[in-house]
Amino acid sequence: MPQNKRESLIYTVLMCFVMVFWMSMYNVTLHMGSPSLDVLREGWLGFPIAYIYAMCFDWFLVSKLAKGFAFRFLVKPESSTLRKVICISSCMVVPMVIVMSLYGGLEMCVRTGEWGQLGMIWLTNIPKNFIMALPFQLLIAGPIVRKVFRSAFPVGSVQ
Repeated sequence: MPQNKRESLIYTVLMCFVMVFWMSMYNVTLHMGSPSLDVLREGWLGFPIAYIYAMCFDWFLVSKLAKGFAFRFLVKPESSTLRKVICISSCMVVPMVIVMSLYGGLEMCVRTGEWGQLGMIWLTNIPKNFIMALPFQLLIAGPIVRKVFRSAFPVGSVQ
Protein backbone atom coordinates (compact mmCIF):
# COMPACT_ATOMS: atom_id res chain seq x y z
CA MET A 1 0.00 0.00 0.00
CA PRO A 2 1.25 3.52 -0.71
CA GLN A 3 3.00 5.16 2.24
CA ASN A 4 2.75 8.86 1.30
CA LYS A 5 1.07 11.30 -1.13
CA ARG A 6 3.61 10.81 -3.93
CA GLU A 7 3.38 7.04 -3.74
CA SER A 8 -0.38 7.34 -3.62
CA LEU A 9 -0.40 9.44 -6.81
CA ILE A 10 1.89 6.99 -8.66
CA TYR A 11 -0.21 4.04 -7.49
CA THR A 12 -3.42 5.80 -8.55
CA VAL A 13 -2.00 6.56 -12.00
CA LEU A 14 -1.11 2.88 -12.48
CA MET A 15 -4.34 1.46 -11.07
CA CYS A 16 -6.53 3.90 -12.97
CA PHE A 17 -4.73 3.04 -16.21
CA VAL A 18 -5.31 -0.69 -15.77
CA MET A 19 -8.92 -0.41 -14.61
CA VAL A 20 -10.04 2.19 -17.16
CA PHE A 21 -8.35 0.35 -20.03
CA TRP A 22 -9.91 -2.99 -19.07
CA MET A 23 -13.35 -1.58 -18.38
CA SER A 24 -13.26 0.44 -21.62
CA MET A 25 -12.57 -2.71 -23.59
CA TYR A 26 -15.28 -4.57 -21.66
CA ASN A 27 -17.91 -1.88 -22.30
CA VAL A 28 -17.05 -1.48 -25.97
CA THR A 29 -17.25 -5.27 -26.33
CA LEU A 30 -20.69 -5.27 -24.69
CA HIS A 31 -21.82 -2.54 -27.05
CA MET A 32 -20.33 -4.02 -30.23
CA GLY A 33 -21.22 -7.63 -29.48
CA SER A 34 -17.91 -9.51 -29.57
CA PRO A 35 -14.19 -8.93 -29.11
CA SER A 36 -12.45 -7.74 -32.28
CA LEU A 37 -9.84 -5.30 -33.56
CA ASP A 38 -12.63 -2.73 -33.91
CA VAL A 39 -13.32 -3.08 -30.18
CA LEU A 40 -9.65 -2.50 -29.43
CA ARG A 41 -9.59 0.57 -31.70
CA GLU A 42 -12.78 2.08 -30.29
CA GLY A 43 -11.75 1.39 -26.70
CA TRP A 44 -8.31 2.89 -27.23
CA LEU A 45 -9.69 6.00 -28.95
CA GLY A 46 -12.08 6.65 -26.06
CA PHE A 47 -9.49 5.82 -23.41
CA PRO A 48 -7.70 9.20 -22.91
CA ILE A 49 -10.77 11.21 -21.94
CA ALA A 50 -12.17 8.36 -19.82
CA TYR A 51 -8.79 8.07 -18.07
CA ILE A 52 -8.64 11.78 -17.25
CA TYR A 53 -12.25 11.70 -16.00
CA ALA A 54 -11.52 8.65 -13.83
CA MET A 55 -8.26 10.08 -12.46
CA CYS A 56 -9.94 13.33 -11.45
CA PHE A 57 -12.82 11.59 -9.67
CA ASP A 58 -10.53 9.02 -8.08
CA TRP A 59 -7.90 11.46 -6.83
CA PHE A 60 -10.13 14.35 -5.74
CA LEU A 61 -13.26 12.64 -4.47
CA VAL A 62 -13.63 8.87 -4.45
CA SER A 63 -10.39 7.84 -2.71
CA LYS A 64 -11.05 10.15 0.24
CA LEU A 65 -14.64 8.94 0.61
CA ALA A 66 -13.71 5.27 0.20
CA LYS A 67 -10.81 5.37 2.66
CA GLY A 68 -12.89 7.38 5.13
CA PHE A 69 -15.73 4.86 4.95
CA ALA A 70 -13.39 1.86 5.14
CA PHE A 71 -11.50 3.13 8.17
CA ARG A 72 -14.63 4.29 9.95
CA PHE A 73 -16.74 1.16 9.50
CA LEU A 74 -14.71 -1.77 8.16
CA VAL A 75 -11.08 -1.75 9.29
CA LYS A 76 -8.84 -0.30 11.95
CA PRO A 77 -5.27 0.96 11.45
CA GLU A 78 -4.00 -2.21 13.18
CA SER A 79 -6.00 -4.52 10.85
CA SER A 80 -4.03 -6.81 8.58
CA THR A 81 -2.73 -5.36 5.33
CA LEU A 82 -4.79 -7.84 3.31
CA ARG A 83 -8.00 -6.84 5.09
CA LYS A 84 -7.27 -3.14 4.52
CA VAL A 85 -6.50 -3.73 0.85
CA ILE A 86 -9.70 -5.72 0.25
CA CYS A 87 -11.90 -3.25 2.13
CA ILE A 88 -10.44 -0.12 0.55
CA SER A 89 -10.45 -1.67 -2.94
CA SER A 90 -14.07 -2.72 -2.56
CA CYS A 91 -15.02 0.71 -1.26
CA MET A 92 -13.28 2.30 -4.25
CA VAL A 93 -15.00 0.11 -6.84
CA VAL A 94 -18.56 1.00 -5.83
CA PRO A 95 -18.40 4.79 -6.35
CA MET A 96 -16.05 4.49 -9.33
CA VAL A 97 -18.50 2.14 -11.07
CA ILE A 98 -21.31 4.63 -10.46
CA VAL A 99 -19.25 7.58 -11.73
CA MET A 100 -17.76 5.76 -14.71
CA SER A 101 -21.12 4.24 -15.68
CA LEU A 102 -22.44 7.80 -15.88
CA TYR A 103 -19.48 8.70 -18.08
CA GLY A 104 -20.27 5.73 -20.34
CA GLY A 105 -23.90 6.81 -20.53
CA LEU A 106 -22.89 10.35 -21.43
CA GLU A 107 -20.51 9.06 -24.09
CA MET A 108 -23.27 6.89 -25.55
CA CYS A 109 -25.72 9.81 -25.63
CA VAL A 110 -23.15 12.02 -27.38
CA ARG A 111 -22.70 9.32 -30.06
CA THR A 112 -26.39 8.57 -30.57
CA GLY A 113 -28.01 11.89 -29.67
CA GLU A 114 -30.61 10.07 -27.54
CA TRP A 115 -30.30 12.23 -24.41
CA GLY A 116 -33.66 11.05 -23.09
CA GLN A 117 -32.13 7.61 -22.56
CA LEU A 118 -29.25 8.80 -20.32
CA GLY A 119 -30.87 7.71 -17.04
CA MET A 120 -31.75 4.27 -18.34
CA ILE A 121 -28.34 3.74 -19.93
CA TRP A 122 -26.63 4.81 -16.71
CA LEU A 123 -28.76 2.56 -14.51
CA THR A 124 -28.30 -0.47 -16.75
CA ASN A 125 -24.54 0.12 -17.01
CA ILE A 126 -24.02 0.07 -13.22
CA PRO A 127 -24.72 -3.65 -12.57
CA LYS A 128 -22.96 -4.72 -15.80
CA ASN A 129 -19.86 -2.78 -14.80
CA PHE A 130 -19.96 -3.79 -11.16
CA ILE A 131 -19.97 -7.53 -11.88
CA MET A 132 -16.80 -7.07 -13.96
CA ALA A 133 -15.00 -4.34 -11.99
CA LEU A 134 -15.08 -5.82 -8.48
CA PRO A 135 -13.64 -9.26 -9.28
CA PHE A 136 -11.17 -7.76 -11.76
CA GLN A 137 -9.97 -5.25 -9.14
CA LEU A 138 -9.67 -7.77 -6.31
CA LEU A 139 -8.28 -10.75 -8.25
CA ILE A 140 -6.28 -9.35 -11.16
CA ALA A 141 -5.65 -5.60 -11.34
CA GLY A 142 -5.00 -5.03 -7.63
CA PRO A 143 -2.41 -7.79 -7.17
CA ILE A 144 -0.65 -6.99 -10.45
CA VAL A 145 -0.50 -3.24 -9.87
CA ARG A 146 0.66 -3.70 -6.26
CA LYS A 147 3.41 -6.09 -7.43
CA VAL A 148 4.55 -3.75 -10.23
CA PHE A 149 4.35 -0.73 -7.93
CA ARG A 150 6.43 -2.30 -5.14
CA SER A 151 8.92 -3.72 -7.64
CA ALA A 152 9.46 -0.28 -9.16
CA PHE A 153 9.22 1.63 -5.87
CA PRO A 154 10.42 -0.34 -2.84
CA VAL A 155 9.09 0.89 0.51
CA GLY A 156 10.75 4.16 1.43
CA SER A 157 12.18 4.90 -2.05
CA VAL A 158 9.66 7.64 -2.96
CA GLN A 159 10.14 10.68 -0.71
